[in-house]
Amino acid sequence: MRSYVPGYEMRAPRNLPDTLDRMAHEPGTWKPFAGGTDLMVLLEAGKLPHKNFLSIWKLPELRGIETKSEYVTLGAVTSYSEIRRHALLARDFPLLCRAAAETGSVATQNRGTLGGNIANASPAADSPPALLVYDAELELVSARGTRWLPYQHFWKGYKQIELRSDELIRAIRLPREKTDWVHFYRKVGTRRAQAISKVCFAGAARLDAGRIADVRIALGSVAPTVLRAIETEKLLRREKLTPAIVQAARETLAREIAPINDMRSTARYRLLVAQNLLAEFCERIAP
Repeated sequence: MRSYVPGYEMRAPRNLPDTLDRMAHEPGTWKPFAGGTDLMVLLEAGKLPHKNFLSIWKLPELRGIETKSEYVTLGAVTSYSEIRRHALLARDFPLLCRAAAETGSVATQNRGTLGGNIANASPAADSPPALLVYDAELELVSARGTRWLPYQHFWKGYKQIELRSDELIRAIRLPREKTDWVHFYRKVGTRRAQAISKVCFAGAARLDAGRIADVRIALGSVAPTVLRAIETEKLLRREKLTPAIVQAARETLAREIAPINDMRSTARYRLLVAQNLLAEFCERIAP
């Protein structure tokens, strides 16, 4: 059953301050609308409960990719296609570019935004595991001011995020500190393209003298939120990748994730795939 379109209202503020003022003066009434690739699906299905939106698609304050020696900062309405075409991102943040390439169709990549993907808070989203691996930070803005939040602290539970009713995501900042690491990304779905992931795995590691000096591992679709595998990282850090260590890492990962049965897959399948992807990651980074 489709939604009754005249029952919805969309306004296009002139600039970011105008947007934030409207959100502050009518808290909870207006929500940002960027590319709309998630919200339009709900609208078409008659399942979009909120009625009032502010279009932020054309706001210049939310656009652009800024590169500095220590960080790369992406405006919240940066599209997946813009990410894919950016040469420095492809070189320094290949996991994010791979995630962008795995997201939907070309039409979705042209319209879908990184900030929208984050705010939608789906545990099956493609870009969040890469953002966790890269220690991303979010710039959250409101009429009251600006605050920065590590992305790993943004999730509070299934579809629950650390975003106040008068705030929106202005930018995503990525530290440029993993350029010499080995990177690994795999998305497993029903099809090779245009499929919601059954398991999404992102990892990066730096080796020193045959041992793992540092490592980041993140997964999607295996818990109520996108998950950073902290305990598995601790086990692998400062270790050589022997078969015994890889097996211990598989067992540790099994205790960290909490996959479920749903229409796309089973908990058992997700568990085995996640463990196998971890083993493949270890094989990739082994000296």
